[in-house]
Amino acid sequence: MAKEQSSVADIFRRAQAVHRESPRMSYKDLKAQLVDEYTGAPFPPLYNLTIPEQDARAPEEDWSAGLSLVRRGIQMENWKEIVSGIVLSLEQTEGYESQRGTPGQADEWHDRSVGIKGQVEKGVSKWMPEELMRLAERSSKK
Repeated sequence: MAKEQSSVADIFRRAQAVHRESPRMSYKDLKAQLVDEYTGAPFPPLYNLTIPEQDARAPEEDWSAGLSLVRRGIQMENWKEIVSGIVLSLEQTEGYESQRGTPGQADEWHDRSVGIKGQVEKGVSKWMPEELMRLAERSSKK
């Protein structure tokens, strides 16, 4: 991997890509590979530990499980700790998806529109022109 500074989200995406390419690879082997790739590279910035696209895949308590390890690893300048946290978050996210499916699919508890659907519709109808509303409705029915 290039020896430029990567964000936590970039490292997470790299872990996902490697695991997608080799789905039979154990998480332990994935950690070892990522540590080898990133050793010697600048540490990720501490100000942004989020993995934005994961919020749509699993509940926050799953995808954020390893972020405390990542933070400690950055503070201690320890790639093993950073990668352990990233892989833990990946493992939790993939475990959630394999057991329950995507959020909102298997249960109502994870449906993010509960409690705000009426307000969203009210806000959209107030600010979106009528012809755009019809266009949006037609495209969503397809």
